Amino acid sequence: MTRAGALLLLCAALLLIVGGKCDDICPALRDTVDLFISGSHEAYIEQVEKYNQNPDVLETADTLKSCVDENLTPQDKQDALSALNKIYSSSLC
Repeated sequence: MTRAGALLLLCAALLLIVGGKCDDICPALRDTVDLFISGSHEAYIEQVEKYNQNPDVLETADTLKSCVDENLTPQDKQDALSALNKIYSSSLC
């Protein structure tokens, strides 16, 4: 499984957690996911800091964002965003 595939499964799991009701996903969460996938490192960390100032959480967010930026290609990121947009607009949501 590619890293992009794993990321998409993680995002799909998030949708299952919220009960498949995509309209119920907080816009801030969607923004955070978009920043995680395709935003700048600084913008993503600033977004996380708005909701959690715990140093361990921020360190983990920093590590995960670095991993995404270093390992996913621009095409992987675009594919992930496209898949998320399809999920958000699905009639199953």
